[in-house]
Amino acid sequence: MTRFSELMAKQTLLPIIQAQSTKQGVQIAQAMADAGLTLVEVVLRTEASLAALTAIKQEVPQLKVGAGTVIDARILNQALQAGADFIVTPATSKTLLTELASCGVPVLPGVSNTGDILLAYEHGYSEMKLFPASLSGGVPFLQAVSSVFRSVRFCPTGGVNQQNMQDYLSLSNVFAVGGTWVAPAKWVEQGNWQAITAACYQALNRQGAEMTHSVT
Repeated sequence: MTRFSELMAKQTLLPIIQAQSTKQGVQIAQAMADAGLTLVEVVLRTEASLAALTAIKQEVPQLKVGAGTVIDARILNQALQAGADFIVTPATSKTLLTELASCGVPVLPGVSNTGDILLAYEHGYSEMKLFPASLSGGVPFLQAVSSVFRSVRFCPTGGVNQQNMQDYLSLSNVFAVGGTWVAPAKWVEQGNWQAITAACYQALNRQGAEMTHSVT
């Protein structure tokens, strides 16, 4: 099975797409792809999410597209049928981890405390999502657990933004950060796709002469 970090390659941002329609999902994804991203997560929090995931895979084929907010077997099966390239969960349980074991795609299980980390570790995972990161101890928590769970690496999500992302990425046990700050609801409602592209460029540390759009 491909490790989640291998799927991300050198991308250190896991951008989150929350779409209210299929078209909106494709537009957000295209804006992210225009910034050079190769992998995005569609959170399954709206009625349009599954259709948006499938449409993004068809219309923005250069992207790997995963499903987030997977909390049970029913949602997992729906995500896989929609074509999800990977699965992200907000939390863990023995039941969910058992279901995930045979899903056939990379999984990033969500944890929020040491008990969760141990449970996921016992099920064979060494890469996990810390969620909600800012409410689960943030950088100090990750620093504290690094000597206990020495082989575990994290992708913090929840409360991560452009201002603090480097604080997380500087940690030896963090391989990426996730968040919605690169595609806030305001920009999506305005159809401000250039702002999303610019924010993704900034998050990837790729701003320079080639990037002339301003994020407003």
